[in-house]
Amino acid sequence: MGNVPKSLETLMEIEGAVVCALVDSTSGMVLGKAGSGVDMDLAAAGNTEVVRAKMKTMKALGLNDQIEDILITLGKGYHIIRPIGTLFLYVVLNKSKANLALARHAVTQVAEQLSV
Repeated sequence: MGNVPKSLETLMEIEGAVVCALVDSTSGMVLGKAGSGVDMDLAAAGNTEVVRAKMKTMKALGLNDQIEDILITLGKGYHIIRPIGTLFLYVVLNKSKANLALARHAVTQVAEQLSV
């Protein structure tokens, strides 16, 4: 699991970060997490279904493309899901404190440097 703890630590440095995790999208299992305030085991399992559903829909539509990220905007927060092969990074941000563009950029950088 190479630099997973360091990568999660870096994600938690994003302005407004509440909690983050690296998730196995085949099982929904959390491989590492940082922060608190959200049950990441439950959230990871639920969002694994989101990733699977989107991939299934893309396949049904014949879209030959890849998901860069999935953004879920709630009243008080942003949830960013960034697929990396059979894994995904999942980051929860406080909407009133986070800059969405900077957060997405930071998540992209961490994903590109992650080695598992």
